[in-house]
Amino acid sequence: RSPNFLYRPPNCRHLQMLLKNYRLSDDIAFRFGNRGWAGWPLTVEKFADWVDQINGNGYVCNLFMDYETFGEHQWADTGIFDFLRSLPGAVLGSGKNDFLTVSEAVQQYEPVGDVDVPHMISWADTERDLSAWLGNSMQANALHDVYVLAEDVLASGDEGLIHDWRRLQTSDHFYYMCTKWFADGDVHKYFNPYESPYDAYINYMNILDSVRARAEAAMH
Repeated sequence: RSPNFLYRPPNCRHLQMLLKNYRLSDDIAFRFGNRGWAGWPLTVEKFADWVDQINGNGYVCNLFMDYETFGEHQWADTGIFDFLRSLPGAVLGSGKNDFLTVSEAVQQYEPVGDVDVPHMISWADTERDLSAWLGNSMQANALHDVYVLAEDVLASGDEGLIHDWRRLQTSDHFYYMCTKWFADGDVHKYFNPYESPYDAYINYMNILDSVRARAEAAMH
């Protein structure tokens, strides 16, 4: 399916879906500063031309990426901020394009079909699934153990305890435990404050033990 059209979920006629154009999004988010990439250097003129090619083959070009693309994934010395500053003018310059909010796109275009997504998906890694957070036994064990505490923690009525327990459910904790390609210095290692995923797991479980002890004390 082309990501350049609108779709709807099956059996849900009133909800419309906008899909990420992952190739063009990732050209900015991950490949922009890569001098080994065939498309380097990525100029606004080149990118605007790629966007123009969608005309006649789609309604929209959805560029979805994290805020950290600008200045973290792509540092200032790559020219990313100059690129971003000039991009709107270049895209509009052909006279073929405009910019729409999500609501405007939904009002202007009709879905061309249904898209069924029976499994969990994400933007992470090449698999685009949940394996960045639930791909190994450490992650599964940590997530299981924090959920097991739910009944006791909530029953305690201790707002501080409940707050700490909820913070332990932040997805970053489980992302730090990911072992996929860690030794290769990929993006998992780049954003990981720990020396290894195993250190992340040990630290997390130690903190979870403290929360468990506090919950048990509150019940007596």
